[in-house]
Amino acid sequence: MRIEENRTFEEIAPGDTAEIVRVCTEDDFYVFATASGNHNPMHLARHDGDGDGRQEAIAPALWVGSLVSAAIGNVLPGAGTLYRAQNFVFKERAHAGDELVARVTVTEKCPPNGLIMATEVIRKSDGAVILTGEAEVQTPPRKMVFEDLEIPGLLIERHRHFDALIERAEPLAPLPTAVIAPEEPKSLGGALLGARHTIIAPILIGNAAKIAAAAAELGAVLDGIEIVDAPDHARAANLAVDLVAEGRAAALMKGHLHTDVMLKAVLRKENGLRAGRRLTHVFVMDVPGVPHPLLVTDAAINIAPDLRTKLDICQNAIDLAISLGIEVPKVGVLSAVETVNPDIPSSLDAALLSKMAERGQITGGMVDGPLAMDNAVDISAARTKGITSQVAGRAEVLVVPNLDSGNMLAKQLAYISHAEGAGVVMGARVPIILNSRSDDDMARLASCAVAALHDARLSGRS
Repeated sequence: MRIEENRTFEEIAPGDTAEIVRVCTEDDFYVFATASGNHNPMHLARHDGDGDGRQEAIAPALWVGSLVSAAIGNVLPGAGTLYRAQNFVFKERAHAGDELVARVTVTEKCPPNGLIMATEVIRKSDGAVILTGEAEVQTPPRKMVFEDLEIPGLLIERHRHFDALIERAEPLAPLPTAVIAPEEPKSLGGALLGARHTIIAPILIGNAAKIAAAAAELGAVLDGIEIVDAPDHARAANLAVDLVAEGRAAALMKGHLHTDVMLKAVLRKENGLRAGRRLTHVFVMDVPGVPHPLLVTDAAINIAPDLRTKLDICQNAIDLAISLGIEVPKVGVLSAVETVNPDIPSSLDAALLSKMAERGQITGGMVDGPLAMDNAVDISAARTKGITSQVAGRAEVLVVPNLDSGNMLAKQLAYISHAEGAGVVMGARVPIILNSRSDDDMARLASCAVAALHDARLSGRS
């Protein structure tokens, strides 16, 4: 804990100086936008605020100015200081990633308790002066020595991992995607959003009248998009699988129908999409504050998977993680404990999967288990438990014991940690985009991006 000490009027002399150093981040600008109400897109990443074709991340001028107030309020004179006046002249612009030095220098003392201070902010890398100015402040009325104040942390609810995946998928050739029963606005809207971002090229299969009604409700135009009329959901699912078998589609996307109806068509014996592994579902979660996407599997298809099924669950998740840019995925196999307990079947399965990975029966990633949730994702928890592992505390893939636990984990991340989740079914000949009815546009678009990236890696489509 740091000890802070302010300075009173009597302790300060002209020429005294102080500075703080701060690196600008995009998150700082989002916090400033929220706190100030200034939503100028010039300051927000992934926005072209001035129409020049470039996405901006220019530091808001008064955010830069606030660094001066931080130097005054924290260092010189420090706690208890109050502003009387401040002016700024802005000479350059700071951007996300810049390391800035805010410096204040006492130029005049004004009894009984006033100071005039020269203020400036410079960019450390090249010495460029970002702003200059002058502050007039009232010094602290009394001496204070105290421990550094504990300020509650802020979590920026921004889904940067999905932004990055979408950005990687957009330049690829659109993925021909058979969309099954997009007969209400959300499911149709997700497919059209993927098309607008050039990530998928949808073929809409279902009741043509209902699809048209959903488009009208959205205010969307379906010109140029192929529509295949199907009288019922079973027929729509089978027609979609036919398109894949014919080579006209390279992915499936679930619309407004039951998952089991779609999977029945996928798993049919004649011209089905079996590929030698069990079908398994993967949630790709973008959790604010977590430095990488977090894959949770299986939370939607296999209810109580046995060891053989968990083997496929692990391998499918590793394959997908590699497609998303995780070079050697770290897989944590979850249980309630981090040691093998014969009375807890999930701990036995986890240990066996870990050993199977060591022997090359699972390839492409590192697998460790059993791990409890805390020591799978938190390095401090892993160290506290004395776990020495390349996976513990760093897991990018979480393999859950059963569907109940996986569904609970994914929804806790979504509704408590404010994560977005993209859903994809693996193990078939093509990726299957599987969204929940409650998913928003970002989740649906990210699901399209995940499928497109996986297809691109396997097929070489670019």
